Amino acid sequence: MATMTPAGDFRTSYRADTTIFPTFGSRVATLAGLVLLCAAPLALGRYELGLLITIGYSAIAALGLNILVGFTGQISIGHAAFFGFGAFSSALLAEHHVPVPLAIWGAGVMTAVVGLVFGAPAARLKGLYLAIATLAAQFILEDFFARARWFSGGVAGRVTEPYELFGLRFDREETYFYIVLAHLVLLFVAAANLMRTRDGRALIAVRDHYLSAEMMGINLAYYRTLSFGIAAFYAGIGGALYAHYLLFVSVEAFNILYSIQFLAMVIIGGLGSVMGSLMGAAFMVLLPEVVQSGADLLAGGMIDRILRIGASISFLREMAIGAAIILFLIFEPDGLAHRWRLIKAYWKLYPFSH
Repeated sequence: MATMTPAGDFRTSYRADTTIFPTFGSRVATLAGLVLLCAAPLALGRYELGLLITIGYSAIAALGLNILVGFTGQISIGHAAFFGFGAFSSALLAEHHVPVPLAIWGAGVMTAVVGLVFGAPAARLKGLYLAIATLAAQFILEDFFARARWFSGGVAGRVTEPYELFGLRFDREETYFYIVLAHLVLLFVAAANLMRTRDGRALIAVRDHYLSAEMMGINLAYYRTLSFGIAAFYAGIGGALYAHYLLFVSVEAFNILYSIQFLAMVIIGGLGSVMGSLMGAAFMVLLPEVVQSGADLLAGGMIDRILRIGASISFLREMAIGAAIILFLIFEPDGLAHRWRLIKAYWKLYPFSH
């Protein structure tokens, strides 16, 4: 019984009720997972590590969007634009001789300011009107990236500097993986603790019932704007990590399709779940790889000759993303995080059904 939750609820304080690790086993499992991740470069190749790095910075940006959409009840279709703003900001700061570790966090702050600018008018909107406002932010920033050559390099893009700390260069997958992992753990712990604070509970109250929250004295405009700033900050950090991993940033990468992919990560992973953001990012990053593997297996066969899969693999990837969103909305609307909680409860309570 030392490693399992006994029958009954013995929590007698709010601190015990909001703990990040409800059981000793969950804490041990998390630490064991981190140890395995730290040993990943010893066992995996550069391709697999590249996928893990992509999952890492995508999960950071997706977590920011989840704070906005899942925890606060807002909507944003322009998250990729803030992701791109963080990438270009970090590249610009590094070009002006700001150390890359500081440039990444500086890019997050700059992106947060831009998020607050767009979030201020959007805080008075909701529903379809808010979606249109964030869509306008997407196109405004895309046009800004294409025209502001001093900031983004224009359509030619911008070359970025590799990550360097204490004279060591982290320009390979085996080393840069640890940089992304460190930022991922720090920002996920920060988000989990944010939801335990007064401000985090206020964000959730705005989502659950904004009229009741306003009657309780919660400033709706302030917290809605704050959620945009936090989401933009996380997107900026993720974009900066993306920029210093690829060492080149292009305007075309941050289009509306990328924003939809971030929304898919949040929906598939689970709205209002910190862990769900990571699970959704992993699902969306690995989904195209699974589609590619399936196409390779069918290559040269009758189905390939009829459908011409090899020539339309890019379209199949986009179709797979759309199909995944629809299927999860129908069959698993609470996302992968909810399914994972049900699986844990099943094994903990088996053979009883309650």
